[in-house]
Amino acid sequence: MSETETEPLRERVERWLTTQMPIIQMHGGTSAVREADPETGEVIIELGGGCRGCSVSDITTSNIEAELLSWDEIEDVTVRVPDARESLGGPEQAESIMGIDRTEGGRGDWGSSNPGKDHL
Repeated sequence: MSETETEPLRERVERWLTTQMPIIQMHGGTSAVREADPETGEVIIELGGGCRGCSVSDITTSNIEAELLSWDEIEDVTVRVPDARESLGGPEQAESIMGIDRTEGGRGDWGSSNPGKDHL
């Protein structure tokens, strides 16, 4: 029995995503295997980061589904991609996203329409 055959399904799917779908990371996207049940053959993958709102995410999703469904042990594949129109925030959202302070309307003093006399 090879190492691949004894490796858990989740790890094999994660490794496949990393090695065979580098385009995800190259374009600032992320991928996470949320479920990989060898008993039911169900796999759930979530794409994020740059995949959110990407115009080719449907193609990426289709490619992932087509490949994984060709694996003998996989019966059902779901690939989730958050919609770009989904709002940021919620109770679990951190106060700062990529350095943008939400408590100041996302702009703080830097975006003020009246920067003041000391502004360069």
